[in-house]
Amino acid sequence: MFSSYLIFILPVLILSMYAQNKVSSAYAKYQKVTTRSHLTGYEVAQRILRGAGISDVQVEMTEGQLTDHYDPRKNVVRLSAGVYNGSSVAAFGIAAHEIGHVMQYHEGYSAIKLRNAIVPVVSFSSTAAMPLFVIGFFMNSGIMIDIGIALFAGVVIFHLITLPVEFNASSRAVAVLQSENLVLPDEALGVKEVLNAAALTYVASALMALMQLVRLLFLRGSRR
Repeated sequence: MFSSYLIFILPVLILSMYAQNKVSSAYAKYQKVTTRSHLTGYEVAQRILRGAGISDVQVEMTEGQLTDHYDPRKNVVRLSAGVYNGSSVAAFGIAAHEIGHVMQYHEGYSAIKLRNAIVPVVSFSSTAAMPLFVIGFFMNSGIMIDIGIALFAGVVIFHLITLPVEFNASSRAVAVLQSENLVLPDEALGVKEVLNAAALTYVASALMALMQLVRLLFLRGSRR
């Protein structure tokens, strides 16, 4: 049973390591490529927001690298310093991607509405699933094991719903950068490479969560 699990998990582990290396290398590569417009990530974000008719979202700088995100609770897009102040192809792609999430909320994109609806449940599930499973496993309690598995299944579902959300935000980013003439054709190719690399990390995370669920099911079967 364990050897069968290894057959599945090893490719996922390799993919996960590859994805992390890919996003780091793509970001490092295109962070060094300055766009011809010389706009900053902050200016790009503001232009896209204005073009979409969105005026109630703030764009702020945050600490760290690749820490960029949109906070819908406070209606704030937070860009890392390298993206906020940067004029690189990587900065443009990441800034536009985060504004892509803003556009999803603004338009009522169904996948992001669904993901937000299950966030409170998943927040609890991700914390409680493994402790319940482990306690149930050692106490030989099938009910606790099954509850742990059910809760972790919710985490897997969250990862799977995240995939179309992130893919859609990246597609929006590339499209709006081109339609607003913010990047030239060769720069758009660089944006796609950065965002595709980032998307691969979400795929790897979803597969890793799925394999973890499979492992829990294998362990559950060993208790029968």
